[in-house]
Amino acid sequence: MLIGGVEAGGTKVVCGIGNEHGELLEHKVIATSNPTETLNAVFSFFAEHPIAALGLGWFGPLDLNPERSSYGRLTSTPKLAWQGFPLLDTFQARFPVPVGLDTDVNAAVLGEARWGAAKGLHTVAYLTVGTGIGGGLLVEGRRVHGSMHPEVGHLLVRRHPDDPFAGHCPYHQDCLEGLAAGPALAARWGTPAEHLPDDHPAWRLEAYYLAQAVVNLMLTVSPQRIILGGGVMKHTALYTDIRRQVQTLLGGYLQHPGVSEAALDPFITAPGLGDFAGVRGALALALDALRH
Repeated sequence: MLIGGVEAGGTKVVCGIGNEHGELLEHKVIATSNPTETLNAVFSFFAEHPIAALGLGWFGPLDLNPERSSYGRLTSTPKLAWQGFPLLDTFQARFPVPVGLDTDVNAAVLGEARWGAAKGLHTVAYLTVGTGIGGGLLVEGRRVHGSMHPEVGHLLVRRHPDDPFAGHCPYHQDCLEGLAAGPALAARWGTPAEHLPDDHPAWRLEAYYLAQAVVNLMLTVSPQRIILGGGVMKHTALYTDIRRQVQTLLGGYLQHPGVSEAALDPFITAPGLGDFAGVRGALALALDALRH
């Protein structure tokens, strides 16, 4: 049996074919552009593969409340061409199979809990830091939706006293995404994050802001693990710097073995599924849709 999965982010869409074990057998990367161009390429990929179910892990915001008439549509996404787009209806009209839908980061946290760095855990947070910042939450084994779904990237954080940058978010300016996403780094320093040297002061600020997000998640969600992925986290020294900043920000408040200095190494970690966390999570959405 073959199943399909799609992870759609701000700059690229990853389409995958997998099996009932969640193994990725084939994949293709497509640039994210307008709906017509992007979906034509996606549909072309899946036209060559007979799939029994399809999972969509898509950038948001999305309406994920099945009781609303706007269920399955994109809402106030900064990608203007996609605002209001009927995503779920479009795929269901094209593919007469069960279709599972969630945010790209909720898909990623599901994939990591099922097959990756959080396997066997029931309460996990996933934060991706790239073109934007997104957060997915799994609490007691269930993906969090509530009235909408988590939008961790727009948490309001304390500004570092040495940071005069106004921020890059079109909605809030200096929220987490506006200060720490890839475009914010490029706008603040005049060069993309991947070109910044290891000793650049950018990384100290980056760790400071991301550590605040981690602490906020620790104090609200109480996860068993926090996974940090995305292009900016390719600068792997950030993991050590973030753990150090988390200890400082907590100030000794949380007193249990899971957040000791030694425990923060596995607690704050990279995705076990690497760059395929999102698309493998989409395969998990497909499997769940097939079973229900």
